[in-house]
Amino acid sequence: MATFYVTTPIYYINDAPHLGSAYTTIVADVLARYRRLRGADTFFLTGTDEHGLKIQRAATERGIEPQAFADEVSELFRQTWPKLGCAPDDFLRTSSARHKRGAQAMWRRIEQAGDIYLGHYTGLYCVGCESYYTDKELEQPGGICPTHKKPAELVKEESYFFRLSQYQERLTRFYENNLRFVEPESRMNEVKSFVAGGLEDLSVSRTTFNWGVPVPGDERHVMYVWFDALSNYFTALDEPADNGKYWPPDVQLVGKDILRFHAVYWPAFLMAAGFADDELPRHVVAHGWLTYGGQKMSKTLRNTVSPVALAEAVSPAVGVDTVRYCLLRSISFGHDGDFSIDDVLARYGADLGNTLGNLLNRVHPFAVSEPGLTPAPDGPLETALFEAIVTAAREAAEAWDHVSPTRALEATWVGLAQANQYFDKAAPWAAKKSEPARVPTIVSAVVRALEAMSVLVCPVMPSVSAAMRAQLGLAPLGSAIGHDQWPLSLPAARAELALVRGEPIFPRFSPEKVAELRAAFTPH
Repeated sequence: MATFYVTTPIYYINDAPHLGSAYTTIVADVLARYRRLRGADTFFLTGTDEHGLKIQRAATERGIEPQAFADEVSELFRQTWPKLGCAPDDFLRTSSARHKRGAQAMWRRIEQAGDIYLGHYTGLYCVGCESYYTDKELEQPGGICPTHKKPAELVKEESYFFRLSQYQERLTRFYENNLRFVEPESRMNEVKSFVAGGLEDLSVSRTTFNWGVPVPGDERHVMYVWFDALSNYFTALDEPADNGKYWPPDVQLVGKDILRFHAVYWPAFLMAAGFADDELPRHVVAHGWLTYGGQKMSKTLRNTVSPVALAEAVSPAVGVDTVRYCLLRSISFGHDGDFSIDDVLARYGADLGNTLGNLLNRVHPFAVSEPGLTPAPDGPLETALFEAIVTAAREAAEAWDHVSPTRALEATWVGLAQANQYFDKAAPWAAKKSEPARVPTIVSAVVRALEAMSVLVCPVMPSVSAAMRAQLGLAPLGSAIGHDQWPLSLPAARAELALVRGEPIFPRFSPEKVAELRAAFTPH
C-alpha cells in the first residue's frame, strides 16, 4: 500500500505563527489532502523546536522558566493550524519526553558507529541562527550575521563533534544519484557547491547553557539544537511503532535559510546512524522569502500579519480557504514572493467569485428537478468540455506530484474557464426556447464538470469544495486508503439533475468592506 509522509520544519518558538510559517504549513496540509484523495496512507507532521540559547535567554528576559515559555508559545502554534484548515496527524514538541528519548537513541547510534568524539571548539556563533559561522560567511567589517544583521559571538567551550568531514564523498554520490533530492534545481546546485567546498566536523553539543536534550552519558552537555531538532522527523514515528511504515519522508518542506541543515547535516546524521541511501528522505523542497505588500515581515518593523486575523476579516465562511488559495496561487513555491491584501481582493473577485462561484450560480436556474428527464446524447461541445476537464485534472495531478501548487491551480482554473466558455457557447437560455431537449444535456455537462472541479479544489479549499458539493446534491469528499478519487475520467452523468439552491459561496464585497480590509491589512 502506498504511503506518503510530508513534514514542515518544526517552527522555532521565538515568534508567534505568521504568514511565512502559515504558508509552509498550508502547503504541507494541501499535499497531504491531495495524497489522501489519491488513496495513499498519509502522515503529516509539524511541531515546534523549543531548545537552544535563544529560547533560554528569551525566557530569562521574561522572568520565567524555559519550559513555561516553550509551553506558552508552542500552544499558539498548535491552536493556529486548525484555524487555517490544517490537520496535521502529529504535532511534535522537542521538549517532550518521547522526542528526548528518540534524539538520545539517535545520538547513541551515531556514537556507537564512531562518528561522535569529544574535543574543544572556538568559533563565531549567531544565537539567532543557532549556528556557527566562518569569517568568510559573515559580513565584514564586524562579523555580522547575514540573516540577523547582528555580530556573531565568540564561543569557546568543550564540545562533542560529529565527523561530518567523513561524509563528503558519500553525500556527493547521493546527490548525483538523486537529482531531485533538493528542489528547486537552483537550491540543489547551492547544496552541491557547499559540499564540494569541503566539510569540517560539526560541533554537536553545548556546555554554555542547559536548555536542551542532555547528551546521553555526559549530562554536562546538551545537544546542539539542530542535532536535536532534525531528529524529530524520525523520532515522531517511534510511537506507536506502526508509524515506522511511513519512513522515509517523501517531502520535507523548508525555508531556504535552513536548507543546509536539512540537505547536508540531516542526511549525514542518518548515514552515520546506519541508514542506507534508499532510506534517506526523498525530497527536500525549499521555498523563498515571503514579503507582505512589498515589505519583509518582522517584529522590528511591526508589520507581521496574523493569517488567522486576515482569514476571519475576509469572511467567516470562506476566508480561510480564500487565504489558502491566494497564498498558493500567488507565490511560486521555491521562489521569493509577495502577498498583499490587494491580491487577495483581486483573486476573491475574479478567480473565486467570477470564475468558480459564478459558474455554480449560473447553472442553478436551469437545473431540471423532475425525474425521468434524461440528457440527450453529448455533442461536440460536450466532448470538448470533458476533454478539457480531464486535461486539467491530469496536469494538476502532475503539478501536485512535483510540489508545484501554482501550476496545479493554474491547470485547475484553465478547466474552470473552459467550463464557463462551454456554458456561454451552449447558451441554455436560448436552447430553452429553440431546443428544450438540449437543456438537460447542458446542465448535466456543467454539473459533471463542477463535480470534478469540487475534487480538484478540495486539497486547497476543503470548505469551498464541501459547499460546492452540497449545492450539487453531493456528500462532502472523504478519503479511503487505496481509493483514488482524482477525476482522471469525468464523473458519470446522474439520472436526476436536481441541485440544492444555496447562497453564493463568494458574495461580492461592498466598497465599504474593501476599504475596511485595505485599511486593516496594508503595511504602513
